[in-house]
Amino acid sequence: MFRTALATALLCLAPTLTLAEQVGEVGVDWTGNDILIEAIADPKVAGVTCHVAYFDRGLIDRLSKGNWFEDPSNASIACRQTGPITIGDIDRSESGEDVFRASRSIILKSLRVKRIFDEANQTLIYLVHARELADGSAKLAISTVPLYGSGME
Repeated sequence: MFRTALATALLCLAPTLTLAEQVGEVGVDWTGNDILIEAIADPKVAGVTCHVAYFDRGLIDRLSKGNWFEDPSNASIACRQTGPITIGDIDRSESGEDVFRASRSIILKSLRVKRIFDEANQTLIYLVHARELADGSAKLAISTVPLYGSGME
């Protein structure tokens, strides 16, 4: 119940570019800490789905350690072709564009998935990272989807 209320409140504070669907939940300890796995379909590239795994603190952990409104920045990502690939109007710059973002604290931290198009190698690169107001975050992961055989060459 606490997680649902917290998640709803956080979603109101940070708009999501696309929706994530929770497809897995793994309990890691007796305090209610979990690893959540969400599927995120790229809204501008049909046929590509990313799966993002991240840590979700339980109520007992929040009570015992304080820091009520923040989850860790750690995340992992894997993106794959899940159907015929059709690339829409995507940002082709080196900085790419956000595909998904979700708040990881009340105002200072968000989890982001960014897409970058490597045109020379005909590959889509997906980067998951935390964006923090103060120090940023060095915790990141990438996944790539090659476009060979998709007619995009």
